[in-house]
Amino acid sequence: MWKIAVGFALFAGLALYILSKGGDIDMSGEKHGADATHSEAPAATVSAPAAAPAAPAAPAASEAK
Repeated sequence: MWKIAVGFALFAGLALYILSKGGDIDMSGEKHGADATHSEAPAATVSAPAAAPAAPAAPAASEAK
């Protein structure tokens, strides 16, 4: 049983050492609103001109008298 505790302590120490050498690591959880930063640039969207309205359909031959 003591081997599990020693193994956990060694693993936790190794993890903390790796995280401390990693640089700018944010461990504060999810960010929402103004705190959230995204590295993706927004795509430029160009709206297409509106399509011309379709011509009205001609009445069917059976309806025209």
